[in-house]
Amino acid sequence: MKQGLALILGALLFGCSNSNDNSDNEDTDPPTPEVGDWYKPPVMTTWQWQLMGDVNEAYAVDIYDIDLFDVPLEQIQQFQSSGIRVICYFSGGSYEEWRDDANQFLATDLGNPLEDWEGERWLDIRSNNVRDIMKQRLALAKQKGCDGVEPDNMDGYQNQPGFNFNGNDQLDYNRFIANEAHKLNLSVGLKNDLDQIEELVEYFDFAVNEQCFEYDECDRLTPFIMAGKPVFNAEYLAKYVNNESERAALCDDALSRQFSTLILPINLDDEFRLSCLP
Repeated sequence: MKQGLALILGALLFGCSNSNDNSDNEDTDPPTPEVGDWYKPPVMTTWQWQLMGDVNEAYAVDIYDIDLFDVPLEQIQQFQSSGIRVICYFSGGSYEEWRDDANQFLATDLGNPLEDWEGERWLDIRSNNVRDIMKQRLALAKQKGCDGVEPDNMDGYQNQPGFNFNGNDQLDYNRFIANEAHKLNLSVGLKNDLDQIEELVEYFDFAVNEQCFEYDECDRLTPFIMAGKPVFNAEYLAKYVNNESERAALCDDALSRQFSTLILPINLDDEFRLSCLP
């Protein structure tokens, strides 16, 4: 009996060990990407990114990336009447206490505060309630006439969210967001989440990246360019603003990669704007 019990316990322990070892790496049976004719921006599309303050409408660009909640419908329509596409930003992975729908989140949905971002907390992306709220946000983007969306904070598993979700949970959530956006005929961008680009590039229409040149991570965004999908990159270092040779070197590198690179204030408030694209 002792030998039989030992064999059973060993099998159970072996099975548990295998399960834990693979839980963050296996990616089984992913959903099929949606297919449709939503807006799909080409590589090296020009853009402006402003999330704070009154939006400066003076830039001659293909896309404005602006806040879903703060920008009125009339301004979106005004851009579009001029042939400019509008991408609407919202946080897909964090709670922001000032948003109109903040009271819809449950206490159990809310995790640790985001470092350096007062009033924000990570969300439990496995929560059905969180996913329902995000579907409502996508519906709002559709209602306001946005051409696409930029869901932010889509890499909580790499931070300290206060929940034990892993890389597979993040893949599942990010694909959920992409497919739900596409069901509404909205374009959708992958924000950062560099480690999962190869698994996600077929689901997203573009990438929005911060500081890949600063952190020497730009090679990891190549799958988007190879798929004919643009990389919208923002850099914040003061040397790119104040030093022409540093800026020229950055832009030469960005153009060789076919990135749509901007040098912007970190608050994204239009204090200044320098573009590597003509």
